[in-house]
Order: sequence, then C-alpha cells, then structure tokens
Amino acid sequence: MAPELIVPDWPAPASVRALQTTRSLGDMRSEQGRARLQRWLPAAPIWLEQEHGVRVADAARAKPGTVADACFARERGVVCALLVADCMPVLFASEQGGAVAIAHAGWRGLAAGVLEATLEAMATPAAQTIAWLGPAIGARAYEVGDEVRVAFLERDAAAQIAFAPSRPGHWCLDLYAVARQRLAARGVTRVSGGAYCTYSDAARFYSYRRDRAAERMAAAVWLA
Repeated sequence: MAPELIVPDWPAPASVRALQTTRSLGDMRSEQGRARLQRWLPAAPIWLEQEHGVRVADAARAKPGTVADACFARERGVVCALLVADCMPVLFASEQGGAVAIAHAGWRGLAAGVLEATLEAMATPAAQTIAWLGPAIGARAYEVGDEVRVAFLERDAAAQIAFAPSRPGHWCLDLYAVARQRLAARGVTRVSGGAYCTYSDAARFYSYRRDRAAERMAAAVWLA
C-alpha cells in the first residue's frame, strides 16, 4: 500500500482487505480525492448519507444517498466505505472471511448503539468476529459536557471507564475505550487499533474539531 494509506494491523483472513486514507491522499468528499482512492479499491463504493445514527445498510444493495452510518457486505468485491474526521471508523470481519462491515462511531452513534446494530446486521457470531478501531480524536483532545456522559451512562453504566474529569461539568472522552467496552459486552474481544489521534496529528489527519472544516478521510473494507 501507499504511504497515503493506513492498512489495519489486525488478524483478518487473507480474503479481507481494508484501508484508511490520510490527508495526503486528499479530501474524500471531492471527486478528485475519490478518484485517487479508487486505484486501491476493487469497485466504487456507495457513499452513504451519514447522520450519526444507527442505521445499517447492505452495501451490495445500497444506493447513493442511502441514509446510514454503517454497512456490511457478504459478496466479494463489494466495498463498505465511510467518511470520517474525528469520529471513529470501526471495521469488522468474520474470522472465516465470509462477511465484513464498517461503522461510523462518533459519540452520538456509540451512545445510541451503532456498534451493536452493525454486529446484528453482520450476523456473525461474536466469538468469530474481529474488529479494528481506526483513527479518531484521542481522549486528551476530546472534551465533552455532562450531557454526553449522561447519554452513555443511561445506556450502560460501565461506560464510565471512558470518562475522565477535565473541569467542572466537562469530561475527556476516550472513544476507543468505550468502543472496546461496548464490543466486549457483546462478546467481541479481538479488537485491534486505537492508537491514533486525528486532532493532535495535523500532518496526517483531518480533524473537524481542530479545523472546523469539511474535509474528510475515508475508511473501507471488502472481501477480495
């Protein structure tokens, strides 16, 4: 792969391919950026209309503009792809190489259950599912208010491990920690990734919180 791309370091079977773009490949919202990405993909992905929700699409049957924040595929050559900039892309694969999926996991999606919805749609036993946590804003850079913490704890009190107090009424949220906690609760324990911070690494990543700009990176996974 090119230096403009990150290839997940995860124990996926040989039939599973995945990548994450960096800012050096360009804005994936633009036609030029997507054209540069296409050389690495077996087919053009269907770009979803993301809304920080929990809808999951079948990538083989989705159409441009389909509203969803996750998708899955069981057919070979069908690309599951999402746009990200601080929100975490979570990639899934079955250990036998029969299915893949991807979820757009910002705090709203995580709190609402987008990972759980993706696993349900993927329909692979948890013990046979592996996951990779792609580049997201790191805990030291991601301060949120009390309302965000409440949204998580109302669903699962165990999410408190992902919050560290910063100042009155505010918390630093570790998206990677809450994703691991949610996945473990569903029985998915083979989870890789979670070592990047899009906010602090301006040379490599776009960050909405840092730049307040519209540029996006892309994450993709497919069966070869």
